[in-house]
Amino acid sequence: MKNLNFIRYFFFIGFNYGWRIAWFIIKYEVKGEKKYGIDTTGFDHLKTLQKKGMDISHATFYMPVVYPLLEDCLDFIPANNRRHLLDIGCGKGRALSVAAAMHYQQLTGIDISEKLCAEAEKNLQLVQQQYPAITYTIAVLDATSFQVPLTVDCIFLFNPFNGTIMQPVVNNIMQSLQQRPRTIFVIYINPLYKHLFLKEYFEEVFQSKQLQYLDVSILCLKKNALKKPD
Repeated sequence: MKNLNFIRYFFFIGFNYGWRIAWFIIKYEVKGEKKYGIDTTGFDHLKTLQKKGMDISHATFYMPVVYPLLEDCLDFIPANNRRHLLDIGCGKGRALSVAAAMHYQQLTGIDISEKLCAEAEKNLQLVQQQYPAITYTIAVLDATSFQVPLTVDCIFLFNPFNGTIMQPVVNNIMQSLQQRPRTIFVIYINPLYKHLFLKEYFEEVFQSKQLQYLDVSILCLKKNALKKPD
């Protein structure tokens, strides 16, 4: 069954993004899934949500970030900011699973898809057997109304939605920072709406682009951008 998923994913990538990138990605899919002992390969157009009457016009389909890029991004974050990782649009939990292996302590994932959250829960259960010290929460939630926990110090985004949703998400992040000023990093894969963060005094501290679609920006709030409450 897993091999069939790899084949389907290979052809999906090839037809939509090109065969060169398909070969690059599938090689690391096989290695990564085996390395972390999880099952996150595949894609989902969220049609199930549409059939239930949910508005998916602002959401993007599920597609996991390629493993080498994910590992590089998570490894870039300083050890002091590996206490609580929030994945907004967590899908099947790949980023959370890899973060657990890289010593992130508390993991929170939210997604509008109940199906994907169920898969993420299964994968995190497997990961917790290897790393029993981690704590994790997976929840089916709308990102626009989600209150970012005051302990979150790293946020992961893989282009989960368009600008209509991203603006309220940025507002929620800023509200959390106003309540508790702190250093926070945002790992943003395929950062189409990076300017929304830059407007809020975030600065880009890392940027990389491989091939055509493997684009990443890591942002951090500028020092003294927020005044501590009196």
